[in-house]
Amino acid sequence: MAIPKTMRAAVLTELRTPLQVVELAMPEALAAGQVLVKIHFSGICGSQLGEIDGAKGEDKFLPHLLGHEASGTVLEVGAGVRHVKIGDKVVLHWRKGLGIESETPHYGWDGRKVNAGWITTFNEYAIVSENRVTAIPPDSDLEVAALFGCAVTTGFGIVENNADVRIGQSVVVYGSGGVGLNIVQAAALVSAYPVIAVDLYDGKLELAKRMGATHVINANGRALDDIRVDIQRVLDQTGSHIGADVFIDNTGVPAVIEMGYAMTKPQGTVTLVGVPRKGNNVNLFSLPLHFGKTLSGSHGGEAVPDVDIPRYHNMYRAGRIALRELITDCFGLDEINEAIAAMRDGKVRGRCLVRMSDQGR
Repeated sequence: MAIPKTMRAAVLTELRTPLQVVELAMPEALAAGQVLVKIHFSGICGSQLGEIDGAKGEDKFLPHLLGHEASGTVLEVGAGVRHVKIGDKVVLHWRKGLGIESETPHYGWDGRKVNAGWITTFNEYAIVSENRVTAIPPDSDLEVAALFGCAVTTGFGIVENNADVRIGQSVVVYGSGGVGLNIVQAAALVSAYPVIAVDLYDGKLELAKRMGATHVINANGRALDDIRVDIQRVLDQTGSHIGADVFIDNTGVPAVIEMGYAMTKPQGTVTLVGVPRKGNNVNLFSLPLHFGKTLSGSHGGEAVPDVDIPRYHNMYRAGRIALRELITDCFGLDEINEAIAAMRDGKVRGRCLVRMSDQGR
């Protein structure tokens, strides 16, 4: 089919300001390795909130599009594309999968160029690189499918690939958002014990219990020293007197990272998912790293989309993992700033989706 001449999209024009939902001009043709996808549902990840806030510093690409997990239908493919075809239902993901990494598209808005990376999803249509889409069965649940783009693959990958959680190990998950809830679920799936979820909001902690957390701790308005005492009390009660085997931080708050590092066992593992804001440094005594303690950052759980998405999708269809329960809120594209505000306020308990006007149903 011909590429639509225009589409509606949410654009970041300035840091720390609301997104603008506007009509953009589409490129006239696809470059080699590009795929045109009709977006059905897009997830909103904490990464986008950090991007809007300028957590990593100056943004040289403004104005630009956002979003990195979604479900969609392939409408057209560029030269050289071999791994997806027209009509395929697909997951869009930011981790590289099979195929070509193409050049990035540019869109037009009132005579200005609007930038986009290899994947964006806060838009009705997306021109993405072939290696950012993975085909799924045609009868897939398109709302749930969006979660495979980041929340599921990152959360499960952290447990499998980064933290390498073993049966019976104690796990602390600090931060129970969309990714954190999947970390909790994956830890429970491999029979970790205890699985302690920490968050600021009771609604998220209730959902964490449904995902398999054996203990939950509300950290809202409390000193870290008190939270540490509560975590250690659970560890003492469950036989992990000398500290946690695994501490996973989703917050990027330096004081939380330092606490997690201090309260893991001498041969414990600390995995960092959240990224501190630029300039917020972490102070650690490095000697334990020479004697078995491990500290590492996760890059999307080191997921391999073309391998992991089919695996996890099969588990979902077999009823072995719970994903629909994680979708607690859904907004239209025109409501995207309301969705972002609800995430910031803790009103979103699980994963928040953006529903495009035509869902492909």
